[in-house]
Amino acid sequence: MTNNNTVYLGIGSNINRNNNIQSCINYFKGSFKYCIVSSLYESPSYGFRGYDFINLVVKIHTHFDVKSLKRWLMTIEDLHGRDRSQKRYSNRTLDIDILLFNSEVINESGIIIPRAEILTQAYVLKPLVDICDGLTHPKTGVRLSQHWQQLKIDGQSITKI
Repeated sequence: MTNNNTVYLGIGSNINRNNNIQSCINYFKGSFKYCIVSSLYESPSYGFRGYDFINLVVKIHTHFDVKSLKRWLMTIEDLHGRDRSQKRYSNRTLDIDILLFNSEVINESGIIIPRAEILTQAYVLKPLVDICDGLTHPKTGVRLSQHWQQLKIDGQSITKI
């Protein structure tokens, strides 16, 4: 099998965050020959009052199609104690989102790519830019580094850790 899909994943945790993030990174490095990890960023919870998150982006090459990858990622979240009965915005042991899948635009089976948060949330865009600043957003046609320069981060704070 070839690893012909280039995928960017957003990862976050605010419960037992150091252990869950490191464990998740270890899963990716053990599962994919090509795995690039961004810097780690700390940010306040978004959309609810909760503990601060650690966020990062991972770039992988994989043979998984988008649906198979989503199922696999949900298994990794579940192994880390993800509680799916919680509201969308809530504390998380581990949250993994497919941000970009090749340069595709996908809206099917509950999977929306590129993720809208790329253009609105500093905790998603900054680590993404760290590992692929020259990449062009599939919908806007604008380089991600330009989106970062234009992002209005009023009220958003992220800190590299």
